[in-house]
Amino acid sequence: MKKTPLLNIALSRVVASLGHGDVLMIVDAGMPVPAGVELIDLAVTHGVPDFVSVLNTVLAEMQVESHIIAHEIREKQPPALLVLDQLNAAGSLGEQRLMTHEALKQLSRSARAIVRTGECQPYTNVALIAGVVF
Repeated sequence: MKKTPLLNIALSRVVASLGHGDVLMIVDAGMPVPAGVELIDLAVTHGVPDFVSVLNTVLAEMQVESHIIAHEIREKQPPALLVLDQLNAAGSLGEQRLMTHEALKQLSRSARAIVRTGECQPYTNVALIAGVVF
């Protein structure tokens, strides 16, 4: 049995397989998933699981070098933005980059996997860029 909090087999496998620079996205329930990109669909119903719980659990196992969010998240101010800002300030997410929501959707085409949550707040999406532990 694993000691870390991440129990989902598919998500644990993807995190373990990431190499330096690979992209793992954690997204809200409405973010489109491009054909050919692995989807780990955790969504059960509105808000379950929430974005922040999934993000915190992934961060317990994944080394993050940088992250990307959409400019639009700053305009809409969903509740998860406060947590993203706190994690960013603490250095848990590496360098922050901003792009448009459309550009983030384009980036999703190159993601190693996309993790869909039950989050229903607009623009609650993040692209995590894998780092290395050495």
